[in-house]
Amino acid sequence: MAALPSPRVVLFDLDDTLFDHATAARAALLGVHRAHTCFAAGAFEAFEREHTACLEDLHRRVIASEMTVDEARIERFRRLFEAAGVRAGEELLHDTAMRYRRAYLDARSPIAGAHDLLTALKPRVAIGIVSNNVLEEQQAKLRHCRFESLIDVLVVSEEAGVSKPDPAIFRIALDRLAAGPDEAVMVGDSWAADVEGARAAGIRAVWFNRFGHPQPLAEVRALQAFVPLATAIDVILGGPSATTPNQSGAIECRA
Repeated sequence: MAALPSPRVVLFDLDDTLFDHATAARAALLGVHRAHTCFAAGAFEAFEREHTACLEDLHRRVIASEMTVDEARIERFRRLFEAAGVRAGEELLHDTAMRYRRAYLDARSPIAGAHDLLTALKPRVAIGIVSNNVLEEQQAKLRHCRFESLIDVLVVSEEAGVSKPDPAIFRIALDRLAAGPDEAVMVGDSWAADVEGARAAGIRAVWFNRFGHPQPLAEVRALQAFVPLATAIDVILGGPSATTPNQSGAIECRA
């Protein structure tokens, strides 16, 4: 594969790209599943799929400022209890949501190799994060993962007033970094939000496809992991030895 122009700016998604949302959410959900017989009577995998569907639907409403994160979490579990045939009262909903939240916070961690990757890139490029979420939530994740000192710009849809895949949110990040689209690369796990959004803004995209989904476009470089570090840097910065891994895809999960 031919070498690409080396970028001056690298933009990253946060959830399930640098921060391991999926693992934290699964650990938290397992606790809820085991704690209630109405949930434990069924397979965890089916419960997890239902939870993911609820989370994604309600997350869109949070991004649109139609409800708060706390309200969405309560409503999420209201729907799950209803699906299990239980009419849950407010106290049960609150307690379940708090059980999930505490477990989620306890399970937070960076994606393997993410901290080393940012540390290696920091002297070479400006680093930005472009994320669909609320600002306070994403700032807390950066602090927990010790990413703060490695990030030059954080652009979150709540404060930007626009969300991925709208090209405008990528332009906001580039403006803050005084860079043009041809000087940047975007790394993210969501094909629709990160890859298509970045390409619509004229930014080269790298798909972080750690779950091995089929890849819609072979021309887009992809990574399934940030280790080994040298390979990840080569793919992101456009080195000639980088190869596009197995055809893959992803959905954007939220906290």
